[in-house]
Amino acid sequence: MAAPAMTVPLEIPRCERGIGKLITSPQSSDLIEGVRVSPNPLWPDDRGYFMEVARIGQGMVADFVPSTTQVSTALSYPGTIKAFHHHDKQTDLWLPVSGMLQVALVDLRKGSRTHGLKNTMYVGHLRPWHILIPPGVGHGYKVIGADPAILVYVTNRLYDPKDEGRIPYDEPGINYDWETQHK
Repeated sequence: MAAPAMTVPLEIPRCERGIGKLITSPQSSDLIEGVRVSPNPLWPDDRGYFMEVARIGQGMVADFVPSTTQVSTALSYPGTIKAFHHHDKQTDLWLPVSGMLQVALVDLRKGSRTHGLKNTMYVGHLRPWHILIPPGVGHGYKVIGADPAILVYVTNRLYDPKDEGRIPYDEPGINYDWETQHK
């Protein structure tokens, strides 16, 4: 059985305006400490496609205990911003399965070597990536494009509102730029 999760001291950083480090590869050296990314295989055929969400006990969810693992989904409409959330104990595994998301992460863990680092990933049906988000990393997303997005997420703990913190999407310390980047 996994060791009990420790509460991580959190601190809102003072960041420069922007989206932080753009992550275009799962092997990027610019990932926030503890964040893991992997492409999720998709098997298309003439009927549609098949995609696994997770195999409990294997891969990125190898340490998730079946009796406390929860699988949930959220549908969000174009332009919706859901940010920022963070947890003291919970680890999230995100898999966007339709639509496209601009995922924003920020390291809130005081004393972490990547404290204050921001990551941005563009993921969804064009890039089906698993994103493992450890406790103390603020996370959120914006639905980009013309279609709604569906995010499936697996958590290592059952929902506990006492473990969920919220920070406004426009928090001046994080200073995240949600505008289209025109790059």
